Amino acid sequence: MPDTLFPLLALLAPLAFLAAAATAPFASTSRARGVRRCTTVASVVALLAAATAAVGFALHGSLVSPAIPLVRIGLDTLAPSVRVDGLSAVMLAMIALLAAVLVRYSHRYLDGDAGQPRFLGWLSATVGSVMLIVLAGDLLVLVAAWIATSFALHRLLLFYPQRRAAVIAARKKFLVARAGDALLAMAAVLLTHAFGTTDLGTIFEGARRMVEAGDAPLGVGLAAMAVVLAAMLKSAQFPTHGWLVEVMETPTPVSALLHAGILNGGPFLVVRLSDVVVTTPAAMHALVGVGGLTALFASVVMTTQSRVKVALGYSSAAHMGFMLLVCGLGAWPAAILHLVAHSFYKAHAFLSSGSAVEVARASFVPTDGRPPHPARVAAGVALASALYAGVAALFGLSPWRDPGALALGAILVVGLTTLVARGLDDAPHVEVIGRTLGAALATTVAFFVLEGGTAAILDGSVAPVPIASPTTLALGGAVIGAFALATVALLYVPRLGRSRLWDAAYVHLRNGLYANALFDRVVGAHRR
Repeated sequence: MPDTLFPLLALLAPLAFLAAAATAPFASTSRARGVRRCTTVASVVALLAAATAAVGFALHGSLVSPAIPLVRIGLDTLAPSVRVDGLSAVMLAMIALLAAVLVRYSHRYLDGDAGQPRFLGWLSATVGSVMLIVLAGDLLVLVAAWIATSFALHRLLLFYPQRRAAVIAARKKFLVARAGDALLAMAAVLLTHAFGTTDLGTIFEGARRMVEAGDAPLGVGLAAMAVVLAAMLKSAQFPTHGWLVEVMETPTPVSALLHAGILNGGPFLVVRLSDVVVTTPAAMHALVGVGGLTALFASVVMTTQSRVKVALGYSSAAHMGFMLLVCGLGAWPAAILHLVAHSFYKAHAFLSSGSAVEVARASFVPTDGRPPHPARVAAGVALASALYAGVAALFGLSPWRDPGALALGAILVVGLTTLVARGLDDAPHVEVIGRTLGAALATTVAFFVLEGGTAAILDGSVAPVPIASPTTLALGGAVIGAFALATVALLYVPRLGRSRLWDAAYVHLRNGLYANALFDRVVGAHRR
């Protein structure tokens, strides 16, 4: 098989879903079975196409299809291509697998609903558009698929238009999405003018030469900032996150698709255009600052929510912020690793959210509610830090030479501290301590193994790790310190719960510090 056929075969994945979407408008309720069959066939074709793309990449490395002539504009011909590299192969496989699960779930979830054919049609259109984003080898196709994804998702958000809350949330999402579309289109125009082409491979090569020369023109810098802002809007970063926690009026598969798929468009866009983004230090600083702020804000607010889906919404915003923070530190493989893990975790969380109460009851372990002793917290920090440093040394890594690895390791240590501190209770048992430390060790080893494997797959598909500036290090250090303080504070929430100060803070945090109130006014949420 010629090398160039692998990318074209990968293109069958989005085309199959777009073809399935085209059948939906002509299907009546009585013929919903036909639409279900079409979407099932599309799922199978997508899985096979994703497997073919992965095999092609494994055998031949990064591949680009021949240009596909579409239309002639003046003397030029618009001829986009399909790009299969490590990044697109990983993303296409993830999307195809999630799509197959969501399609199957939707068949049963909406069985008998009069709007099932319409729902499956827009679901297929959304999935097909997302796959085109991943496979695009041309800037114009990337922008077109990005915009198409937003419009298709908008129809899913309004699946039940009689629900006022759904209409308000969709209206907020529509405004944010249109702003993001405009920013990405502006970036495309600037990049086309700067590099004289819309081919992504050519743009990446030119951007790397600019980084080596240390001189990027103003247009490229503006394009990098526009890309970063578009990614932030797509991923519901503070203060435009309000719509994300209000789109729960849609069917459950839409929530799973949104949180496990569409939101990831922001980090993916930054990683895909990483060669452009690293040309502008201000863009990297913005990723660290805004991503870190959103991750911290949403993580704390999430702990005050009593509704499962709202808490999951804040959790998604926090994860997106963390991914953008990691991108700002130049740790592209870690960002993609987190993206894939978050997608599967969040899809499962939403699709199983109906049984969350039963699961919580079954796994409930009674405790005295007392926070751990400060000495145990200190012991947890020491043990978690020693585990991280020891495993890093075994893998031959020096996080001090890699700010991204250092930041990720610090946040990993914060998470492990909670695990270890809880294991060292008032009457520590040898078996409990052994199991706790074993779990912490396994987590640390898994982190390094998976991060190393992802880096090997993405080698050549993303920009080289940039040298961190003092500003980047300072911003990253501030975010890590804030995470550590928040984690320690949450360990002592039971004690804080007896103070008036915490009672007042809890009310404000539960309402998201009212960051969403202004957005409500903008879209007229309070008008009947």
